[in-house]
Amino acid sequence: MLDERITTPTNQQNLDIRPTPREEMNLYPLDTFSYEYVGREIWVEFEMPEFTAICPFSDFPDFAVIRLKYVPYERCIELKSLKLYINAFREVKIFHEHVINLILEDFVKACDPLRVEIEGDFHVRGNIKTIVRASYARK
Repeated sequence: MLDERITTPTNQQNLDIRPTPREEMNLYPLDTFSYEYVGREIWVEFEMPEFTAICPFSDFPDFAVIRLKYVPYERCIELKSLKLYINAFREVKIFHEHVINLILEDFVKACDPLRVEIEGDFHVRGNIKTIVRASYARK
């Protein structure tokens, strides 16, 4: 029984699931500035306790604490742009797993860090708590 695998998504509830397409997200661009200590490895950590996005299944808001830490290479993230970027998700319909991967991809594209770790600690909904983690290491 456990060896039987379902490889295609199922929607047995027949819900109208419509995540926001990437090109319609209107996310704020992530700005950077030069890291003057290239070669000196430091960890920079951010905690964003008021993250909100919209559940594509229910259209209800999902709340989370996003924790992001990284080791800069040549560029650092500018904080105001990060705040505007994160807050833009309030109007985006996206799954927990996808939002963490999307933030990771955009962050890496913007500042090309040596390493980055991200965690989405989503609040309990319907008796289920979700934590999603992802990481990246520069080659």
